[in-house]
Amino acid sequence: MTYQKTAEAETAEQDPFSGDMKAICFPAPGPIDAPDALADVIRPRPVASGRDLLVRVKAVAVNPIDYKSRQGKYDIATGGSGILGWDAAGVVESVGDRVESFSVGDDVYYAGAIERPGSNAEFQLVDERIAGKRPASLSFAEAAALPLTTLTAWEMLFDRFGLRPGGGADETLLIIGAAGGVGSIATQLARSLTKLKVIGTASRPETIDWVLGLGAHATINHRDELAAALEAAELPSPDYIFVTNGENEHAAAAVKLVAPQGKIGFIVPPKEFDLAPLFDKSASAHLEFMFTRHLHQTSDMARQAEILNEAARLIDDGRLRSTLAELYGAINAANLTRAHRRLESGAAKGKIVLEGF
Repeated sequence: MTYQKTAEAETAEQDPFSGDMKAICFPAPGPIDAPDALADVIRPRPVASGRDLLVRVKAVAVNPIDYKSRQGKYDIATGGSGILGWDAAGVVESVGDRVESFSVGDDVYYAGAIERPGSNAEFQLVDERIAGKRPASLSFAEAAALPLTTLTAWEMLFDRFGLRPGGGADETLLIIGAAGGVGSIATQLARSLTKLKVIGTASRPETIDWVLGLGAHATINHRDELAAALEAAELPSPDYIFVTNGENEHAAAAVKLVAPQGKIGFIVPPKEFDLAPLFDKSASAHLEFMFTRHLHQTSDMARQAEILNEAARLIDDGRLRSTLAELYGAINAANLTRAHRRLESGAAKGKIVLEGF
């Protein structure tokens, strides 16, 4: 993918702030159409210590958790800074005194931590144990589209569902919302690393083409009754169902559809979910929150860096591709407002990325 640097990005590189940085924050929780829902601000530049990297942010992607945090649904989000953003690619500017895996000048990509200031700023601190080396074959913008969704999809497939690379023969995975950010990379990971038959849901011609282009064996329309759609397409009951959006709408259908001894995964817990119908199937439900490892400082936190580095190798080997779908220009309040509004509409496919200040 080729694109030109914005004037804002060129200006930022030529005249960086000394001791301060540009950032975009939400002054108070509220709807995207509220005055100053997102605002351009100047904040002190953070200083790296311990195992933190100070990253000069080059590109960011936008996720549903951004607008949900802006709406006030996550009290811990941003550590009180008001700076959103949990997908970034950039260059290491400085390192803490306990950093082992990175040096100044390294290119990195990462999702960060929900309880810390986000990536919608010129500089961001990120723990080295949750950052990966940027794929050499991708631009900063292409790389920024991937970390949060890659970690989410990888952890669901291999940590929660317990799949193993090369496994899944004679089994079926249904991805509800396969054209979205998480669904787009989950489709690729399942096709590249397992032998699963992958079925994705999509409802419009352009999103159907997108999902099939990512490797899905078949698609059905999530606006239809799912059981009837699978039967009409002569597709089997799924052994695994990955609900990437519409959890309240699709939870009951997933319980009905999942095969005996199957597994259902959610990235947002449904408001109402009756486990009883899963009993006679010995089926199970799983929750995936990509921020768990850092938030709880788990002993395996560094696994996220390993996953990102493994994904980078798959990308550079041509087995995965970036899910960047739309490039919205410079990182500023106006463009982020557009991106939030687009995501909230439910019409986006892949990932929206912004680049440069």
